[in-house]
Amino acid sequence: MPSSSAYLLIAHGSRDPRPQRGLEELAQLLQKQLASQGEASQALRIRIGTATLELAPLSLHEQICQFATQAIRTGYPQIQALPLFLLPGVHVMEDIPEEVAIAQQRLGEKLTINLQPHIGVHPHLGQLLVNQQPPLNAPIKILISHGTRRPGGNQPVATLAQQLGAIDAYWSIEPTLSQRVATLAEAGYQHIAIVPYFLFAGGITDAIAQSVLDLQQQYPQLQLEFGEPLGATPQLAELILDLTRQRV
Repeated sequence: MPSSSAYLLIAHGSRDPRPQRGLEELAQLLQKQLASQGEASQALRIRIGTATLELAPLSLHEQICQFATQAIRTGYPQIQALPLFLLPGVHVMEDIPEEVAIAQQRLGEKLTINLQPHIGVHPHLGQLLVNQQPPLNAPIKILISHGTRRPGGNQPVATLAQQLGAIDAYWSIEPTLSQRVATLAEAGYQHIAIVPYFLFAGGITDAIAQSVLDLQQQYPQLQLEFGEPLGATPQLAELILDLTRQRV
């Protein structure tokens, strides 16, 4: 049961305070989800923590060990480490597993760390993204992700875009948003919705929003709509917990 585990949400980290606020809000929502499913006495014991891979005073493995020390004191035999990443890039496939392995080695048999799948693998994440958007009635959509240079790492975005009847674009690699908009404008589309495939608002989503404004000036004949990232919601917390149930 959830009460036998402590939960650690692992995010990328940012100098922008908004992703950290979103991470903390999501931790609170996960706490509520777990508490609602357990006995009152068990719910009081549920421990949720947050950590970041980058831009933190401590390395990730040190953050994990610090959280583990608190969990052990509270009587938890294990931690569920939950990577809040949408793509199977280097961070998910290499960096986080390495940091978890270092932490597990340091902890020894005091506590077990269970590294869960990254949230991007959940089959219902795309539908959640669509449901949480403001009404976007454009006949064509662009799903824009950060992107990764890891071979095959962007395939989930392309697949998700196809499922949503959209086309994919990326912030860090090609095809870029401007390339996709230019292609659609040339094809005669006049109304385009741009859906950001990000967990939280931050510096990158701000930059994308500015790019949308610039493209609107470049193509005044187009109507461009820009959606919202997923954000911290009870529905996202439920998806995270659902992934954990499949593995615990």
